[in-house]
Amino acid sequence: MRLVLASGSSTRRAMLEAAGAPFAVVVPQVDEEAAKAALLADGLAAPALADALAERKALGGAGGAGADAIVLGSDQVLEGPDGRVFSKPHTVDEAREQLRALRNADHLLHSAAVAVEAGRPVWRALESVRLRMRPFSDAFLESYLAAEGEAVTWSVGCYRIEGRGAQLFDRVEGSHFAVLGLPLLPLLGWLRARGVLPA
Repeated sequence: MRLVLASGSSTRRAMLEAAGAPFAVVVPQVDEEAAKAALLADGLAAPALADALAERKALGGAGGAGADAIVLGSDQVLEGPDGRVFSKPHTVDEAREQLRALRNADHLLHSAAVAVEAGRPVWRALESVRLRMRPFSDAFLESYLAAEGEAVTWSVGCYRIEGRGAQLFDRVEGSHFAVLGLPLLPLLGWLRARGVLPA
């Protein structure tokens, strides 16, 4: 079986490459914002939302992957301190307001992955990470936004924790890979069990 990553995320590609997992890439034909809005309207909680979006991406990428493919979809949902579900900011100004809302509080990142074979889900995993943003000053926030620029709009949390974004936090409880957007260790274990990777 071939592994096909249904994602346009360079971070997820880099994680799989670094782990030595051979894979191809197909970008799924899914309107993420419309799907997320519909699922939220149905009342899905944040973890279930991440799982449902990951499944939609896997199914959305399955059409162009071939019959011998395991298609992997993944998604990440940020649940704020008040239970609010955040989306990727469209502008730096939106990122500023989002970071102010997360400052000096805990939030949760829910990272889900779903594997599809022959048009049906055959495996799924979900990992949640609790992150505590420190009480940074407005001056620090402005310097951070100036340094990161448009990169703050690339992720739902407005940060790249593998870079300058680490300075936003006091504490992270959970998998680093899940913060980056993929429950990598459960995925690698499943791929070994399936014989895609050597055991």
